[in-house]
Amino acid sequence: MELTALQWDNRFARLPETFYHRVEPTPVPSPHLVAWNPELAALLGLPHDLTEHPDLLEVLAGNLVLPEMAPLAAIYAGHQFGSWVPQLGDGRAILLGEIVGLNRSRWEVQLKGAGMTRFSRMGDGRAVLRSTIREYLASEAMHALGIPTTRALAIVGSPLPVYREQTETAAILTRVAPTHVRFGSFELFASRRMQTELQQLADMVITDHFPELLALPAAERYAAWYREVVMRTADLMAEWTAVGFQHGVMNTDNFSITGLTIDYGPYCWLERYDPQWICNHSDTAGRYAFDQQPLVGLWNCTRLGEALHSLVSEADALATLESYRERFDATLGRLFRAKLGLTAADPGDAALVAGWLDLLERTGADYARSFRALSHWTPGDGAAVADLHTEISDSPGLVTWMERWSARLDAEGQDHTVRSTQMLATNPKYVLRNWLAQDAIDNALTGNVGRVDEIRTLLNTPFDEHPELERYAMPGSEEIVVSCSS
Repeated sequence: MELTALQWDNRFARLPETFYHRVEPTPVPSPHLVAWNPELAALLGLPHDLTEHPDLLEVLAGNLVLPEMAPLAAIYAGHQFGSWVPQLGDGRAILLGEIVGLNRSRWEVQLKGAGMTRFSRMGDGRAVLRSTIREYLASEAMHALGIPTTRALAIVGSPLPVYREQTETAAILTRVAPTHVRFGSFELFASRRMQTELQQLADMVITDHFPELLALPAAERYAAWYREVVMRTADLMAEWTAVGFQHGVMNTDNFSITGLTIDYGPYCWLERYDPQWICNHSDTAGRYAFDQQPLVGLWNCTRLGEALHSLVSEADALATLESYRERFDATLGRLFRAKLGLTAADPGDAALVAGWLDLLERTGADYARSFRALSHWTPGDGAAVADLHTEISDSPGLVTWMERWSARLDAEGQDHTVRSTQMLATNPKYVLRNWLAQDAIDNALTGNVGRVDEIRTLLNTPFDEHPELERYAMPGSEEIVVSCSS
């Protein structure tokens, strides 16, 4: 396949230059491939194997720009840790353009760590191998769990030195998504009272990503669009909660206008269940603690509503925001029922879920392993019961809760074998524990870059047993807390 055969349609670049700064990537010396995602490559119409396509490696390194591309860095603003920052932007990410891929799907292709832009401020515009591996693995793990996310195509490394807490080597992550527009994109134009540009951006986003709303009159269209964004955000917060994912930096400039998980930095999947866990050691006030994420999602949606005040009436915005909690609760309830093998809603479900989570919190049980052990249980299965008691140290409390749960299952009349199978397809055995990401990083730093894609391949099927990789389902020996530089 020749790179010239790719079809590019750079819709964002057709906006006026008020929306971005045109800039080309800065080349790096001696690029080498660290990781390559062939499944995603197929969606984009790219080759399965890069060995016969050295030009593509140069593109992914930022060393070669094809004539069909329109490289740029987008401008936006945002609330960072609750404080208003009037101008941000792609300080180390450069959008190459938009590929029209398989089945006419459209993907923006962005190089993260490709060099300085006008928005780099005092930064160097680079990323390091450590952080690119973490985002590469996290976004693909999230995708395999069925949660909306940006995706990762490749990592290219280089011996170019980059200083963070210490001197590290450079790496470039190829990130793709239907769009990288975020809440902060609208906040910037609203703060500058650039209503024409704000509406122009809204119209582009609706046309490209919410086309079903185009049939509505303009007076209704923007309110309906805002409601859809808020509902998608509520769903996303519920999905994070159900899988035990903590983002770490939930600034408004890190929230996608289409409801994707975006900008992986100091994230974690919970191991020991602690709803107040803070995975980012830069978050000294605990603003983005695990149990605060749903409220922060609502706070961010409120800031977006304020930015859209010229398009969405206050009454419509407030009505939408008042629906956020109901939507979040409904989605989370559905997800937890599935995790517990329940098929129909019941007034006692909230108490049943709360009792289970309280049991995990009091005993410091591992979140993913406890749900997985519960999934294996069927009446009379002594081994499954023993595994549950291994995970949860409060045996009397566990027995009492399981009696309530078992009675609830019996009331539904489910076949326990079928129910167990469904739970095993809902509760992952493998999640991207921080120690697992660190294992991939440590191996890559010593030259074993193959470990990165080995772990990605495992996380592509997180619900399968993979007995030969059982060690990857184990908790770490210690909690790893990361920083914004991660």
